[in-house]
Amino acid sequence: MDKKKFRQKYKLFLVEGNKNIAELRASPYRIQEIFSTQPESLPPGLCEITPISENELKKISFLQHPKDSVAVCEINPEIFLENCSVQLILDGIQDPGNLGTLIRLADWFGIEQIICSEDTVDFYNPKVIQASMGSFTRVNIVYGNLNEILENIQNINIGTDMEGENLYEFNFPEKINLILGNEGNGIRPETEHHLHHKITIPRFGKTKATESLNVSMAAGIILGHIYSNRM
Repeated sequence: MDKKKFRQKYKLFLVEGNKNIAELRASPYRIQEIFSTQPESLPPGLCEITPISENELKKISFLQHPKDSVAVCEINPEIFLENCSVQLILDGIQDPGNLGTLIRLADWFGIEQIICSEDTVDFYNPKVIQASMGSFTRVNIVYGNLNEILENIQNINIGTDMEGENLYEFNFPEKINLILGNEGNGIRPETEHHLHHKITIPRFGKTKATESLNVSMAAGIILGHIYSNRM
């Protein structure tokens, strides 16, 4: 299930590690089967558990250092949530670690939905699931044509740009879409067309060696500022 085409064909994905699997208990995801080297460490009542050896776990795991268990789960149909006050819009994010971290950030700040461009990395990718540390069970993630979505959405679209307004001087509206672009190329021109405002995180350090911030790091700084003013 490390290939998107097979995940789509069989409508299944993998969750690895007892901690992440335990998060599934209170989630909308249905577990088909669990393979575990430590079945006694899993919460009771999840589903059928098949005991396996550590060598068998290494053969079915997609992690470099496999955890204790692997769960086979069913992919849920996408449901687009309406009227979310703050949403993340991801325009071509490619790194699984970044997407997993962005899902954790959304969960931390209580953001209900992340909207991804069609070419954003698949969030059922095992590396994304692992990086999200269980937060994928609490954040609704949908994919679609960003041009069509942004044309028909009511929130104010705010994007990151090196030449944008100072983050700490910007007055954020109540309902916003925070748009984050590709790691190397930023926000695409056709997506940028829908922006109402551009913001930037000012540099306080004197060195110019750091050209930009990692996209998930930037998102954490921006969301921290937004929600600090809403307390």
